Amino acid sequence: MSLQVELEHYRDVLIVRLHGELDHHTADVVRFKMEEAILRGGSAHVILSLKDLAFMDSSGLGVILGRYKQLKAKDGKMIVCDVNPGVYRLFELSGLFKILPIFENERSALTSLEVVS
Repeated sequence: MSLQVELEHYRDVLIVRLHGELDHHTADVVRFKMEEAILRGGSAHVILSLKDLAFMDSSGLGVILGRYKQLKAKDGKMIVCDVNPGVYRLFELSGLFKILPIFENERSALTSLEVVS
């Protein structure tokens, strides 16, 4: 299975929707697309929607952690939402939920950033 990356800018938030598998074969594509969108779009924050992410390995965790650090260095936030049980377990085991807030859906994530009109 491959990976599709959908990017949407909403005010100063980049919404990233991942569909498929985020692993060592696809991690570089995600890293590049997110870095470029953050820099070019002037996004202060990122919402990472994992609703349609079927699988993720440690390479995916590394990409997410790297973008988190990139945003944090600019006083930005990263929020994760719509996480399926398998990926949720990986986040739990890795400890990423200690630094990344998780929300039920994109709307609640946007509300937490106070950007919903």
